Amino acid sequence: MSMNQQQLEAFVQSGFAQAAFCGDLGIRPTACGPGWVETELAILPRHSQQNGFVHAGVQSTIADHTAGVAAATTVAEGFSVLSVEFKVNLLRPALCDILLCRAEVLKAGKHICVVEAEIFALKDGAKRLFSKATVTVAVMPIADTQPR
Repeated sequence: MSMNQQQLEAFVQSGFAQAAFCGDLGIRPTACGPGWVETELAILPRHSQQNGFVHAGVQSTIADHTAGVAAATTVAEGFSVLSVEFKVNLLRPALCDILLCRAEVLKAGKHICVVEAEIFALKDGAKRLFSKATVTVAVMPIADTQPR
């Protein structure tokens, strides 16, 4: 997909605006380029699990969606992406003020893309890696990615 930076930013913003669940969580894109996207999430009490750490589901969601939008920046017009598999390694319990994610396409294929997403916690100005995900997405015609 060949877009200038302004078009790319609008495309990425749209990819988040159309994802109601990501909006409900508060995930927002902060930077992007061809094949990569960065996002952030201000942590609220509702993002916590029973021990007060950022819930694994929140970390998985930010990784999955950020990776999917990064992959979408690489596909041809008329195509979209749909996650088919992801694996998240939770490296340490996340306790932070802001969660950051950077997803970068490792392999952009005609049918499958593989993306790596790193989730960092920002606390008191220090950035620390908390989890890492590998996300595989299928590249499909847009009509095939719509609910029926």
